[in-house]
Amino acid sequence: MREKSNVHYSAAILTSILVLIALQSVYGDNPYRYYTWKITYGDIYPLGVKQQGILINGQFPGPQIDCVTNDNLIISVYNYLNEPFLISWNGIQQRRNSWQDGVSGTTCPIPPRKNFTYHLQAKDQIGSFFYFPSLGMHKAAGGYGAIRVYSRPRIPVPFDPPARDYTVLAGDLYKRSHRQLKYILDSGHNLPLPDGLIVNGRGWNGYTFTVDQGKTYRFRISNVGIATSINFRIQGHTMKLVEVEGSHTLQTTYTSLDVHLGQSYSVLVTANQPPKDYYVVVSSRFTRRILTTTAVLHYSNSWTKVSGPLPGGPTTQINWSIYQARSIRWNLTASGPRPNPQGSYHYGLIKPTRTIMLANSAPYINGKQRYAVNSVSYVDPDTPLKLADYFNIGGVYNLGSISDQPYNGNAYIGTPVMAANFRSYVEIIFQNWENNVQSWHIDGYSFFVVGMNGGQWTPASRLHYNLRDTVARCTTQVYPKSWTAIYMALDNVGMWNIRSEDWSRRYLGQQFYLRVYSPAHSWRDELPIPKNALLCGKARHHRTRPL
Repeated sequence: MREKSNVHYSAAILTSILVLIALQSVYGDNPYRYYTWKITYGDIYPLGVKQQGILINGQFPGPQIDCVTNDNLIISVYNYLNEPFLISWNGIQQRRNSWQDGVSGTTCPIPPRKNFTYHLQAKDQIGSFFYFPSLGMHKAAGGYGAIRVYSRPRIPVPFDPPARDYTVLAGDLYKRSHRQLKYILDSGHNLPLPDGLIVNGRGWNGYTFTVDQGKTYRFRISNVGIATSINFRIQGHTMKLVEVEGSHTLQTTYTSLDVHLGQSYSVLVTANQPPKDYYVVVSSRFTRRILTTTAVLHYSNSWTKVSGPLPGGPTTQINWSIYQARSIRWNLTASGPRPNPQGSYHYGLIKPTRTIMLANSAPYINGKQRYAVNSVSYVDPDTPLKLADYFNIGGVYNLGSISDQPYNGNAYIGTPVMAANFRSYVEIIFQNWENNVQSWHIDGYSFFVVGMNGGQWTPASRLHYNLRDTVARCTTQVYPKSWTAIYMALDNVGMWNIRSEDWSRRYLGQQFYLRVYSPAHSWRDELPIPKNALLCGKARHHRTRPL
């Protein structure tokens, strides 16, 4: 009997050691950064009228996260709303850790008056990203903020340090509350055009960027809106693109830049014009009526306020934008998060083992407007898919419940989950037959945008792929009646959300989950369930395995 107890005791010790080794391999001796966030409602006035916004520590937008490659981020979130709440991390890849992704398919919502502590790591990443609230239409009320991941000190960056690093969180805003927007969608209707655009939580000329004559500044631009693509430009100045969602780019100069929903760009701007104030302009793209807002670029030695007409944006639509998108190239000689050059990963020499085509659609189901992917319109189950997968809970989802190719039958409501194998290499084609631009995001991954064009994708389209220096990113646009193709290495085990960044479309079903599976069940491939994991739905009475 004692021998049997000793065996169990030894097994327990061995298990504990293996867990510690696994955690050490992930977190190591990298620095820890601690944050405490209190989520509340508060009054905001970005469009000149009082609105109810979601504040973090009383701020709108929320606090900025500044960290360095491989830093560990411990973020304790206290929910003081009267409803459940979740935060997700747009572009932070959560290596081996979809438990922390903060979307309803992986994580139980934080109940009112409760808290949850996220454990994240900016593993092997650099670049410009943002966080946002992921439940319902919360994103329309704020609750978002910037994330900057800097290179480690010994890793060279392909441009001189800027005089200052500015964040630009730009996007659309409705005067209606997120609850009213949700009611419109639940009633089966489309949302109207947003009421306006804002920059860093402010309306027309409400935000000022101060620069010194002759110095160069970095602007990190993110489209944090829920409905519209935008164009960004600065009166009298050019912008040199240097980074896109974690990839250093060839330093191409632009006078204006299209930024689609969920996307982030970094540009360098030199204050080389006569000293006065200049307009920073954000306008909507691909909308029936053009929405515009402004901020101010203020020269520190200026006594002249902004005046005169605004600098015009692009006068053409798809052709101009698609040409610009194709001009964004990877800097193959720049270092990434590690010393090796970005171009050392030869994505174009790897043959995909699987081709997936995803077609968005806007069906009416049971008399109500819905949105779908390959004819399946997603609805959330009461149990997060990740928990159902971990605890082997049946009746929540079925693997293969969404096809690899568009389905021409009637659209239907479901909980689609696509099965995929760890370490496979896939080609994904986003096919858009609708008249509006789409923006797609894949959690947990960075992918290579190898091609885009109008019309129907065919195998012959591969002849025009960029297999040498296309940029790696986590969000891509698909133009009206067009296609976009990506290559992606499935190197991150977990349950990952693939979604529209148009939030009304996501809310009404244009999303699904990709289950990347490893039969090894090794902590080297995926971290164990967190000890503090929230449990809900059919997983409510299960227990996490203590570390």
